Order: sequence, then structure tokens, then C-alpha cells
Amino acid sequence: MSRTITAKFGGTSLADASQIRKVAEIIKSNPERRYVVASAPGKRFSADIKVTDLLYSCYSEFAKGDEYSGTLAKIKARYAEIVSELGIKFDVGAEIEAIENELRYYPPADYLASRGEYLNSKIIAEFLGWEFVDAAEVIFFDENGNFDGEQTFMTMSARLRDIPNAVIPGFYGSMPRGVIKTFSRGGSDVTGSIVARATQSDIYENWTDVSGMLSADPRIVDRPRTIAHITYTELRELSYMGASVLHEDAVFPVRKAGIPINIRNTNSPDDPGTLIAASIPADIKRSPVTGIAGRKGFTSIRVEKSQMNGETGFGARLLYIFARNGVPFEHCPTGIDTISVVVNSSAFDSKREEILREIKNELSPDFITIEKNLAAIAVVGEGMVSARGTAAKVFGALAGAGVNIRMIDQGSDELNIIIGVDDSDYETSIKALYSAMIQQQ
Repeated sequence: MSRTITAKFGGTSLADASQIRKVAEIIKSNPERRYVVASAPGKRFSADIKVTDLLYSCYSEFAKGDEYSGTLAKIKARYAEIVSELGIKFDVGAEIEAIENELRYYPPADYLASRGEYLNSKIIAEFLGWEFVDAAEVIFFDENGNFDGEQTFMTMSARLRDIPNAVIPGFYGSMPRGVIKTFSRGGSDVTGSIVARATQSDIYENWTDVSGMLSADPRIVDRPRTIAHITYTELRELSYMGASVLHEDAVFPVRKAGIPINIRNTNSPDDPGTLIAASIPADIKRSPVTGIAGRKGFTSIRVEKSQMNGETGFGARLLYIFARNGVPFEHCPTGIDTISVVVNSSAFDSKREEILREIKNELSPDFITIEKNLAAIAVVGEGMVSARGTAAKVFGALAGAGVNIRMIDQGSDELNIIIGVDDSDYETSIKALYSAMIQQQ
């Protein structure tokens, strides 16, 4: 029985004609790759501008009543160069003219932003000799801009069922009355996941410019290991702390359908990359710790009150104060008479006085202590639950590096350990934890 693969290619993979040729070779090397999701052209070199950014700039100029023809000409030239070098028949001028005509009706910014994926996908479909399927016809959002999974999966499944090979633009769909709506930036990953589920693909390949997900930030740790296998749950924990090469919402459609994701490198197609699945086969040996990730810029608000544990609803009322001020909490370590709420500093600073006043008025605490300039680091791995001494190794590694731990928070599933340290100790902590928990394992 033949398998089906959905393959999504990112902006760097499709930045110019030479990259598109690489992608075509990858696609044709395996006939199981039947559905391709394409991004807009990304940067060709470090100082280059992504086509999507040019499109946003063009719309901004249009909306302000400024001259936008120069920016639109740059976009036209970019695609004209790709078409010329690929040697295909594709009327870029007519497509750009159609976009300019649409601007007369003052469409939303999402319309113009989506044209990068739209045009690139049409070009790739022409180059491959495959069918082009417009995402606006198969991906739907409701009146409020929320993704409509039921209509999308039903329509897309029916549309693609009898199409052997198709190219679908990433990043966008349509609202009622055909209004174009985009996902958040990086949303082509989500489109790929949706297509994989709708076509009941056996695997969703996400092709980018790295050979998989790394076990630590390469800007801090020298050549960290690539994670060969990771579960959806571990990925979510690491992604939340910023360590991901995949849009965080891309997990949900395929996770529900039990479809694994394979992160691959367009420029090194023989590298196996990272396989993301619901569970890891028992015969695959892994370290108890899968990865380490973190972020700076947190503030801890520590509230102390005698006999707090006997005051029903104290924690709920405290968190509600943050919620109604629009400040989500990140972590919430507790003691018998203390509770700390860790929040993003940028969200808290503008609401600081209101929140502190409401805490004092509504909860009558004995003390409130504010600690700023904190970094949160997550040590993540499903194997930690059955590995003795993991926490001791974590704390020992930080102690050996001379790092003072400001906060400790562990999830009930023992999947991760969150450590709070001073921002100034962040890089030192990451290096120490990587050395002890991954490199030496």
C-alpha cells in the first residue's frame, strides 16, 4: 500500500530559482510526496528582504496614500527573475496587475500579505507540472477570524481526493464572502499540517534551513546536538520557551490525526532531521532530558500572607487580578504562606500600579516583593520521570557554575523543571545545564 507525504517548504527553501530547483529535486526523488505547501520567497542573503515584508510595506504605503508603485515593482522584479531563471511560461506582469486592480477595492492587509505564497505556489506548480489549488478555496475562517476546522477538512478532503499531485499556498485561507485571512507569521507550517490531516498523509515533512530541532540554543551552546526524536508534548514545552523551528499551532491538526512531523533541511536533504510523534518507540534510546530552552525578561510578584493556605480562593483571586488587567501569568510557584506569580515584564510594567493596588485592597497581604530581570529556563524530557537524581543533577550543575537559583517550578507530570535565574546568569546556566544534562549523557 503506497504512502502519502505532505511536504511544506519554507521561505529560505524557496527564496530564488536555484532553491526552487533543489526543492523540485527533493519532491521528485520520492513519488510519495504528493502534496506541497509553499511559502513566499524568503531572504536570499542576510541583507535581503523577504517578499512578505515587501508586501506589508507596500500595503502600508497604499493605506497611507503614499506612492507604493516602487515597492510593488520590486516584488514584480523578484518573481520575474525566478520565472526567467526557471525557464517557464508564467505572466508575472498580469498577476501583479490583478493585485493592483484589487487594491482599488481597499482589501484588508491580509490580502496583499497572502500574495507572496499565492504567486510562489502558482510558479512552483507550473514548474512541477502539478495542479495549483488556491488555499482560499479550501481553508476557512469564521466571521470572527477563527479557523473553521470542520468546514476546512471536509472541503479540502473532497477537493484533493482525486488530485494526484497539488501545490497549495501556505499562510492564508478565506472568511465568509471570500475575504482573505492569514494565520500569524510562520503560518505556512499550520497550512502544511492542515493539508496533511485532510489528505490523511502518513507523514508531514516540514522543510527548512536547519537539519532538525536543536537541544539548546546554538547562539549560546557550541554545536548542540540535534534532537532525533521528540514527542508532541515535549515540543510544546520547548516551543513555549522559544526553542522551535515550527509554528506552535502546527502541531494540533496532525497530533489529533496521529501524523508524525519530520523537520528536514532543504540544503542537506540526506540528513534525517527531527521526527515529532505522539510517542517514541521503546527500542529508541534517549537521554532523560530532551532539550533545554529559556527566555529572559520576567518579573516575579511574591505575595506573602500568614495562614494563606486556609483562605479559600486566595490563589484564584490573585490570578484573577492579573487576568482582568490583561497580564497572563507564566508560572505560579507556591508555599504554605506564599505565592509567586511570574509574568512577562513587558506585559506587567504598564499595569504595575493597578495590579499592586488591587492586590493590597482585595487580598490584604502581609508583604509584596517584586523581583525583576529574571530568566526562566526549562529542562524538558519525558524520561525524567523515571530517571533518579535528575533534579539533583540540575541543581548541582547550576551550583557548580556559581548560579543562584531564584525560582523552582515543576509540572505535575514531571515532564519539565523550570528554573528562574537572574538575567545576567542566563547564558551561564544554559551552558552548565547542557553540559551536565545532555552533553555528558
